[in-house]
Amino acid sequence: MSELPIHDVFIIGGGINGCGIARDAAGRGYSVCLAEMDDLASGTSSGSTKLIHGGLRYLEHYEFRLVREALMEREVLWRMAPHIIRPMRFVLPHAAGLRPAWLIRLGLFLYDHIGGRKLLPATRTLDMRRDPAGKPLKPLFAKAFEYSDGWVDDARLVVLNARDAADRGADIRTRTRVVAARRAGDHWVVLLEDTRSGAVEEVRARLIVNAAGPWVDRVLADAVGDAKAHHVRLVQGSHVVVRKKFDDPRAYFFQNKDGRIIFAIPYEEDFTLIGTTDRDFSGDPHGVKITDAEVDYLCAAASEYFADPVKREDIVWTYAAVRPLYDDGASKAQEATRDYVLKAEAGEGAPLINVFGGKITTYRRLAEAMLEKIEAHLGKRGKPWTAGAPLPGGDFFAIGFEAQVAALSRAYPFLAPGHARRLTRAYGTRAAELLGDARSAADLGRHFGADLYEAELRYLMQHEWALTPEDVLWRRTKCGLHIDAAQRQALGDFMRGAADGTGRLAAQ
Repeated sequence: MSELPIHDVFIIGGGINGCGIARDAAGRGYSVCLAEMDDLASGTSSGSTKLIHGGLRYLEHYEFRLVREALMEREVLWRMAPHIIRPMRFVLPHAAGLRPAWLIRLGLFLYDHIGGRKLLPATRTLDMRRDPAGKPLKPLFAKAFEYSDGWVDDARLVVLNARDAADRGADIRTRTRVVAARRAGDHWVVLLEDTRSGAVEEVRARLIVNAAGPWVDRVLADAVGDAKAHHVRLVQGSHVVVRKKFDDPRAYFFQNKDGRIIFAIPYEEDFTLIGTTDRDFSGDPHGVKITDAEVDYLCAAASEYFADPVKREDIVWTYAAVRPLYDDGASKAQEATRDYVLKAEAGEGAPLINVFGGKITTYRRLAEAMLEKIEAHLGKRGKPWTAGAPLPGGDFFAIGFEAQVAALSRAYPFLAPGHARRLTRAYGTRAAELLGDARSAADLGRHFGADLYEAELRYLMQHEWALTPEDVLWRRTKCGLHIDAAQRQALGDFMRGAADGTGRLAAQ
């Protein structure tokens, strides 16, 4: 009986950090296997506020290194993925009795100048009595500051990193739980369970990266046997999506009387996204849901600014996630550091490196820092490369997003304008791969509601690890906002029928 091959790197966790590390490592020539116990981006990485941002409020906590790194990454990531990332202007109304105008100006001056901004426009001051941004707000806000950051489809960012990692040779396994891991001299033996079939197998690896997010301590306790592991502070952040509150393409940054902030962001054409909250969380992150208190808080905070109050009946969707912040002993959840910490686990033999904390904007830099640690143990294989390499479908930055939409519309003139735009926003140049030789909507196969067709569904199942309706409707797309319960049921029935006997139409 032949021995199992040994992977260089085994990664636990299919969120943005795990998939970003897998992509970087595979691109440098390491053999990589990644296991995610659920779907890619099913935890923290699909529950963000969908921003690529420096973190203006982190300046108040003197996190200058983190803010500078994040600011520098905004344009790097935009160039890498102009389909799922776009610049966005933010309007910060000045509210009397809160942060003084001089302090905001100082913060925005630093924001404009410490991050190497080249393409994004600079901060400016607005007269809210004349600017259209003042129209949906109460008339008591006379002045505002407008600055630049970015928007991102967070779940698709994760999936595209996984897709690129797989294209470069990584073995990406979803619905695969790490049951145990033990050192065997110079390598690890990892016991895996397929959570759908119950099948169990062993894999071997020279090094383990624990990027399990909110479950990072649990992995150390359950799989590795470190019962005393406590490195992360679990903080719940919740959001509400309401019917569109304003037509302006800009987003709002609202200060609250308790010192916290929320955003109100244009979302999926017809909606407004409002969030986030910050509250310590205990329990199983799988079960996190927005609380009534959080709903009331977000509605009340937004209603302090909007002339038309935000009411519970306006809400069409909510989501919540648990952020695994590095536990630095801060007294309040909102004051805990958003920076990342990479730590090797003590022990002889094969190395284990843990990822604590982090934010979606700095995932690529986190991956590069992790690769430095991997190189120290396994030897150097290649140079940093991800900054200049587009993610799948993102190879059109030079012509711009609108030109790419126009190109897709010319190639497939039967697409409705909104459909062409959504496909470009999700898949970029790979939308043509999805559409293939289609010459009419009928060629796209069965219609599941909104603009979701069989061709897209099969693409997601074959190339993006989608296995359930939730994977498709709320992570790979946001079509769940536009289809009803009967359509969701039909989609689930189709996906079960399309999968093979193991329940998988495996991503290739």
